[in-house]
Amino acid sequence: MSLKSYQSQAEQLLKYLVLSDPVVPYISIPAGILASKLVYDLTDLISGVYFKSYSNLSRIQRMEWNNRAMSTLHAIFITAASLYMVFLSDLYSDRYFGFITFRSSTISTFCLGVSVGYFITDLGMISWFYPSLGGMEYVIHHLLSLVAVAYAMLTGEGQLYTFMVLISETTTPGINLRWYLDTAGMKKSKAYLINGVVIFFAWLVARILLFMYMFYHVYLHLNQVLQMHAFGQLLVFVVPLVLSVMNLMWFAKIFRGLKKTLAKRQ
Repeated sequence: MSLKSYQSQAEQLLKYLVLSDPVVPYISIPAGILASKLVYDLTDLISGVYFKSYSNLSRIQRMEWNNRAMSTLHAIFITAASLYMVFLSDLYSDRYFGFITFRSSTISTFCLGVSVGYFITDLGMISWFYPSLGGMEYVIHHLLSLVAVAYAMLTGEGQLYTFMVLISETTTPGINLRWYLDTAGMKKSKAYLINGVVIFFAWLVARILLFMYMFYHVYLHLNQVLQMHAFGQLLVFVVPLVLSVMNLMWFAKIFRGLKKTLAKRQ
């Protein structure tokens, strides 16, 4: 059976489960919030049993431990969904008639809704415990992501570029693993070094080169982007640009950190 047939069957099943497309956001967003809460609680439960060092952590550290597990699961989910929608699905293919900037499906909207639920949950935690879970750069990153993803989900506009940006979440598991290794006292281990190298190359591909590709794609389809609502155009042009600047700043820190670590190993 072809990949397109699988996609068609999956969309029909999802439509059956949620009754109709307009209902998707009202199901997917709570699903994202509940899934985040469930992962947080399960991580707290499991870590207390299988990780001896967990009980020695402070309350804030345990909270961040659980929060990072939550963000890791979201990153795996949305990265897989984004890679499928951008590179495997025919939804945004130029072979079909119609503007790609206005294409959406039940599956694409559902995936974005789950991501919105996660960003609402994580932004709420970051704001409530500020700055324990991250500084202002994290607040800005999550606000921009939340607005852009929610707009694409609710309007169906620019979903392709939203998924392109969300592929950058592929770096999150590595960043979280780095924190776990550091917290567990394994900063001098070989696993920490390997993880740092993986983060460097993953960041280069997913947050630097991929963004360049996205900007080039926008340039090639500029006439279609300009047909979007003014606010949608603003999100397509401004949000990736701001995130790119932030990504470059973080990439510089990653490079300096990796360089420093490698120098100590010699």
